[in-house]
Amino acid sequence: MSNQTGRSTGLAIETAGLVKTFGENRAVDGVDLSVPAGTVYGVLGPNGAGKTTTVKVLATLLRPDGGEAHVFGHDVVREADAVRSRVSLTGQYASVDEDLTGTENLVLLGRLTGHSKRASDRRAEQLLEAFGLTEAASRQVKNYSGGMRRRIDIAASILNTPDLLFLDEPTTGLDPRSRNQVWDIVRAVVTQGTTVLLTTQYLDEADQLAARIAVIDQGKVIAEGTKGELKASVGAGAVHLRLRDAEQRPDAERLLKGALDAQVLLEADPLALTARICNGGGNGTEAAEKASRALAELARAGITVDNFSLGQPSLDEVFLALTDRPATPGGTPTDPRDDTQEEALA
Repeated sequence: MSNQTGRSTGLAIETAGLVKTFGENRAVDGVDLSVPAGTVYGVLGPNGAGKTTTVKVLATLLRPDGGEAHVFGHDVVREADAVRSRVSLTGQYASVDEDLTGTENLVLLGRLTGHSKRASDRRAEQLLEAFGLTEAASRQVKNYSGGMRRRIDIAASILNTPDLLFLDEPTTGLDPRSRNQVWDIVRAVVTQGTTVLLTTQYLDEADQLAARIAVIDQGKVIAEGTKGELKASVGAGAVHLRLRDAEQRPDAERLLKGALDAQVLLEADPLALTARICNGGGNGTEAAEKASRALAELARAGITVDNFSLGQPSLDEVFLALTDRPATPGGTPTDPRDDTQEEALA
């Protein structure tokens, strides 16, 4: 790997065969990543996939047991101090002091990282305003809502603007409005030149934010690419149907399989079916033509369709195709320390 010392050199993160074990468990099992600088890179997978362990290794909190990892050209083991000077980490839980106010937390971190009192006050004021926390600046963080805590935590992480920001499942447990606020913050951070490595188990989050996505399962990267590439890899389109009569679903499943030459998924809703149309060298036009023929056959068979849609496969369908199971939250963490509180690196 070449020695890269700045954002302009192309890659913020480069790993080759990265391994981390806990006893006989290989939590990270040969992970290869190439993360372009100045982008949001998503690492997608369920609980226990190895996402947090990978982040800890890249942030120098854990020593790898095999392979190589470089951050802006700096080896995470031999040049750990150089890596730490360029990165910041926001873990799954707030790392600020809940007994201090928002202002006190940010000023304290500013002083600890070498800023003068005046500079710390000014930076705290800027961040509180930017993150919509000015009115809550004098309140103790323990009285903040979940969304406000995530925002103050991210603000603390970028007190000194990092070249690389690790966001480890930053919206876990947040309501939709708070999640959208965090997403806006992530976009704003990237426009200022910071690279963001985002781990998430939420498919829509990766879809919304990430320029490229690595899908990790059981410690391995099982797919990587843009969201469009990942979706195209499993099919040209996804047909979603909702029938009027649940008793007709077996017949509808049989007809769809024949008409589309595709796998048909029976949804939890007894009236719903989803079929993934394989590429087969075709394109979106071919997928639409197949879907139209399938609808015609259903109508000829007397099967009434109340709702129909055709679109790209979702990331959920991508994950299902890659792993034979949906990427729903849950599971047992591969590293029992994955659920512990992280401290932000300034």
